Amino acid sequence: MSEKPAGADMPEETVGSQVSPMSQGSSMSDMSSMSSMSAVWQSSPPGSIYDYIRVASFALGPDGRIAQWSERAGELLGLTANQAIGRDPVEAFVPPEYQETGQRAVADILDGREWTGLVPYRNPRTPSGHGIAEVYVMPAQDEHGKRAALCIAVDVSALRGLETDLASSQAVFGQSPLGFFLFGTDLRILRVNERFAKVFGRPTEEYRGTTPHDLLPRGEADRLAAALRQVLDTGQSLTDMPIVGQAPGSPDRRRWSVSLYRLHSGSGRPIGVAGLATDVTGRRRAEQEAAGVRRNLALLNEAGARIGTSLDLETTARELLDVAVPQFCDLASVDLYQGLLSGDETPPGLADGSAELRRVAFASAVSDGPVAYGDICRVNTVEDPKPIQVGEVHRYPFNSLCAHALRTAQVRVVPGRDGSEALELGAMLQSTLVVPMVARDTVVGLAQFSRTKGSEPFGERDRALAVELAARAAVSIDNARLYRREHERALILQRSLLPPGDPEAAGLDIACRYLPGNAATEVGGDWFDVIELPGHRTALVVGDVMGRGLRAAVAMGELRTAVRTLALLDLEPAEVLSALDEIARGLGTPGGSHAGARPGSRALVRDGKAAEDSSDLTEVYLATCVYAVYDPVTRRCTFANAGHPPPVLVEPGEDALLMEVPPGLPLGVGGEPFEEIEVELPDGALLALYTDGLVESRDHTLDEGLHALRAALNTPDGADGGNAAAGSAGSAGSAGSLEDVCDHVLSTLDTHHGEDDIALLMARVQGLSAESVGDWRLPSAPQSVGRARELAREQLESWGLDELVDTTELLVSELVTNALRYGEGEIRLRLLLDRTLVCEVWDGGLVQPRRRRARDTDEGGRGLQLVGLLSAGWGSRRTPLGKTVWFELALPDGQASGPDSVEALLSLW
Repeated sequence: MSEKPAGADMPEETVGSQVSPMSQGSSMSDMSSMSSMSAVWQSSPPGSIYDYIRVASFALGPDGRIAQWSERAGELLGLTANQAIGRDPVEAFVPPEYQETGQRAVADILDGREWTGLVPYRNPRTPSGHGIAEVYVMPAQDEHGKRAALCIAVDVSALRGLETDLASSQAVFGQSPLGFFLFGTDLRILRVNERFAKVFGRPTEEYRGTTPHDLLPRGEADRLAAALRQVLDTGQSLTDMPIVGQAPGSPDRRRWSVSLYRLHSGSGRPIGVAGLATDVTGRRRAEQEAAGVRRNLALLNEAGARIGTSLDLETTARELLDVAVPQFCDLASVDLYQGLLSGDETPPGLADGSAELRRVAFASAVSDGPVAYGDICRVNTVEDPKPIQVGEVHRYPFNSLCAHALRTAQVRVVPGRDGSEALELGAMLQSTLVVPMVARDTVVGLAQFSRTKGSEPFGERDRALAVELAARAAVSIDNARLYRREHERALILQRSLLPPGDPEAAGLDIACRYLPGNAATEVGGDWFDVIELPGHRTALVVGDVMGRGLRAAVAMGELRTAVRTLALLDLEPAEVLSALDEIARGLGTPGGSHAGARPGSRALVRDGKAAEDSSDLTEVYLATCVYAVYDPVTRRCTFANAGHPPPVLVEPGEDALLMEVPPGLPLGVGGEPFEEIEVELPDGALLALYTDGLVESRDHTLDEGLHALRAALNTPDGADGGNAAAGSAGSAGSAGSLEDVCDHVLSTLDTHHGEDDIALLMARVQGLSAESVGDWRLPSAPQSVGRARELAREQLESWGLDELVDTTELLVSELVTNALRYGEGEIRLRLLLDRTLVCEVWDGGLVQPRRRRARDTDEGGRGLQLVGLLSAGWGSRRTPLGKTVWFELALPDGQASGPDSVEALLSLW
């Protein structure tokens, strides 16, 4: 049989469609279209359904023998072309038992009849050794017009497998609850399943030929088209690509998760992109809900750690906003009642919510400064668009939402404004939460949280979170309010019990420091005092009540008051401490009585029985104290100590040393007398009294602290700068230099341990010069009165105090006359000039003068009344050999004169 031309194995329709357009003179457009189709057909790689079923073809000649044999026929039937061509096809590959039937079939075929049927054939590759092929025979003619046949054979098992695959694919594609779709290489939909069609509300056949832009918004469609093209070009699958859009007829935004993969033919040629779309809107919403809950829990956890770290109102408000912005909102502010900030005792707000508020904090993640966002509750905002500044005091009108929230303690949600308004008036806002800050059923202020356009509006969960944040801040603010109130009371008490910042004393340069052990309370039991005594003497006191806090401060105040009272009685230092010990013992028992209590015991009497006080008053009412009296005329200082650390003395040119003052027992223990010593202090000497908080802590022992204190006073910045320099110059130095010494000591030693209060009292000795003292002894004779007046006049004139001569002469005459009349022995007259003028008259009598009001008929008894009228102060004190009566006059300042002596005399009658 002669060889067939190319295309002979193809159906006639195919061959005709390939050549007929050119043979028919088609129009130019048809030619162009067909040319394009021909080019696509020629350039496409092989691959179709025939690749899956492996179709074999061969031809029979007029003699019924095989004339042509394809390679696939060889693969299917197991014969090569050399083995098959020229042979009877029945004998070649039909089993013997079927050959007779095969011969009749071939004869019918050669008679010009088509035939299709199942033909058994030998197949050594199968376990049974034979297979079944479906053969399709088409009559044909050779080049001589003789009968021939074209045969197409397909293995039946391949067809059955293809049918099974198609049925399975159809079942998955059509019955799956997920949306399947198939795009061709032109990125147009070839097929979708019912689930996909139901989502977009069209019949399945209407999707054929559509593109992503026909189904989705432009932005999402562009993303999907680009993903399809990428998968088609690269063959790399894409999973869980999020797509957002709206289903037809539904205003709700939906979210899908799309997975894409490329489809191939049996030969590996890309034929399109398949996809699987899953509606994850509900899952996404649940994820957002869960994420929101986690975010809120994290925010509450952060709020618990950051809000309320200090007992300061403004700081707490700022901490609230630091937590809220930008994690919770874009803008926020806090307004607190003005009464709350000013420390009013009553609850801060008025019942109608229109009380004055102060904006204490503002935070923004979208602007640098306050805007009028929070003023949405103010009326006439358009006429008064200026925003509320931090620190500004303002009111919300009665009818405003903010005032309503304050009145009812209920959260109000304020929607954003119309976009036509100016941005600075709130059009930038999405919504605002107006949240009253409630603590212990009391509204303390108002918090406002706002989100700008583009953010999600506040929901119920956000509302609950805002209430919780505001409540936490409100409790901290109320705690700060209560603390501030109590703290201010304690500070008033503490500061009222301490001397002024710059105490003055004759012959002494004074500097003092007080550091609370707890910076949060600033209240403790340490104290110091500088008490002016008659004769320009000065008492220096430093004490320490055991314990801390308000109770220790109260006990300290009682003891300090007692010290001042005892000091004004002009008792000796040891006597002062003994009397103070009795007072301290009485403070620890009911009614102030210590009768029946053993020394050192703090037992209380309750219902006639001794009981230990559970609050441990021993810690509160035991105290240590050092008491010193300095006389600037003699430059001698007398010390007594009740269990207190010893004073430190630094003499000019010498190292600092601890004074050997007998320590004694603490106040409140009782049972032992106190001793005292007297020390002469040279000019320029530096005396330091302190409490144990300065020299003792957990980090070092008392001995180490005392050594460090002495070293600090010996350093050039300490003793040399303030003491040695003064000594070398022969003067006491300036007050500022002593202040520097205090600062140097506190900066050198460990004063920030926070374990105990620290009190430091430093005095530099200056003494009164001989020119400032007039001292005379007079006999007990009437002539001494006139002599005393002369001596006083001469001394005052030498001091340039002529304005005080007459008054001084009159009062000196009265005191010397009383000494002659009621006293005994030699009379001593002394004038002291320092910040005031002091006159003292000494005698050996023990009877103290007593001032009384003389009757109109009395001829005498008005001398002490006259002294009281003309002097700034007067008094008497005991001495080892008698008594001293003194008076004090203020020095003239050139502006106002003292009481007129003549008028004072006339006023006595």
